[in-house]
Amino acid sequence: MNHENEHAHNHGHVEYRFCPRCGGRLEKRRVKAIEPERLVCAQCSFIFYLDPKVVAGTIFTVEGRVVLLRRGVEPALGKWVFPGGYVDRGESVREAAIRETQEESNVQVRLCSLLDVYSYPQSPNIIVVYAAEVVGGELLAGDESVEAEAFSVSRIPWRELAFQSTKEALNDYLRLYVNSKT
Repeated sequence: MNHENEHAHNHGHVEYRFCPRCGGRLEKRRVKAIEPERLVCAQCSFIFYLDPKVVAGTIFTVEGRVVLLRRGVEPALGKWVFPGGYVDRGESVREAAIRETQEESNVQVRLCSLLDVYSYPQSPNIIVVYAAEVVGGELLAGDESVEAEAFSVSRIPWRELAFQSTKEALNDYLRLYVNSKT
């Protein structure tokens, strides 16, 4: 997903035109002076909040090398990311991180700790990233990736990383889990 450009992956927010409650026309209005404009139904006054979307991901190593996936889908087709994806309704963020990691890399992980939460004003996504360790499976690219690779720290393709959150989370992971051991 494109964490820097909400128009590339905005879940249709820009396209909502009708009220989910009564079918009336939605229009932009300022509900409170200190808040941004909201979509409000012209008929029933229902306020349609454009909530952020939660993304869960993991960073882990295989044989001391950081695992990254080359994206096989837009946005950022061909760029490198750590495993992650949207949290489904009815699952926890932790469950989503484990599920997405297995779906995208064929690896089962145990979550060690919360690395950090990344968000950007221009993006509707909140990215929750965990440090993890492998407990099973064999590293393989999933259906949304064209390649799965474990990189030594010196070989991480920094110029080919997909998103700002990818770069920041990798830097945080390396600082906390790799560089602190040397």
